[in-house]
Amino acid sequence: MSSLEPFGARLRRAMDERGPLCVGIDPHASLLAEWGLNDDVAGLERFSRTVVEAMADRVAVLKPQSAFFERFGSRGVAVLEKSVEEARAAGALVVMDAKRGDIGSTMAAYAESFLHKDSPLFSDALTVSPYLGYGSLSPAVALARESGAGLFVLALTSNPEGGEVQHAIRADGRTVGATMLAHLAAENEGERPLGSFGAVVGATLGDLSSYDLSINGPLLAPGIGAQGATPADLPQVFGAAVRNVLPNVSRGVLRHGPDVVALRDAASRFADDIVSAVSAV
Repeated sequence: MSSLEPFGARLRRAMDERGPLCVGIDPHASLLAEWGLNDDVAGLERFSRTVVEAMADRVAVLKPQSAFFERFGSRGVAVLEKSVEEARAAGALVVMDAKRGDIGSTMAAYAESFLHKDSPLFSDALTVSPYLGYGSLSPAVALARESGAGLFVLALTSNPEGGEVQHAIRADGRTVGATMLAHLAAENEGERPLGSFGAVVGATLGDLSSYDLSINGPLLAPGIGAQGATPADLPQVFGAAVRNVLPNVSRGVLRHGPDVVALRDAASRFADDIVSAVSAV
């Protein structure tokens, strides 16, 4: 299996050249309706193709939410496969938002679905859940390294329920979330210009100065736009790690569809605002 240049290096270059912006592809029923599309496979395909057409040649990262495709069964997954293929062909990196997490051979199978170069769903990176223990992610870590892909590990998520796990204090005095960040820092040690193993850290969480976000890897930051965070909030939330932040915007951009020009303009405004906020640090 021929490997790509490591994901971290490819992501750093894409963020520098295209701006640090990740746009979600989230075809949930309400957005399909806003676009005047039916909540069926034809509507799903039209939505996804439009987002890819509008974004894939200009944004750094596209992040399809697998669940919104899977709900249509095999035909929906076929649309997802095509969207991934076309997005990558146009130059965008693809982060598959599937949040997989399991143990042993099952985790290995999930990894092969999204991180094996011969898989029709091969993506540049995959979101994963470490809450069966960070070590349970070992098959995904190994295959990502082999294929030049990356992972984004749930560490400090913005949903209110996440705190009961992520802020729990271990016997060594560290929180579970801090432990996940420490594991990622170890994975990325010595990598240049950026490691390939990132954390998901919500942009809506406010001051995170009590956490060490310097993991030498990317920080995928959902919450910009409809969830209430703004690009101007990024320096306060992420501090010295802000240059490695990949803000994710979904509805804030997608609500401007189905007009391709309007989608592009919305993404461009977010990207410019993010660059301005980060450059001011």
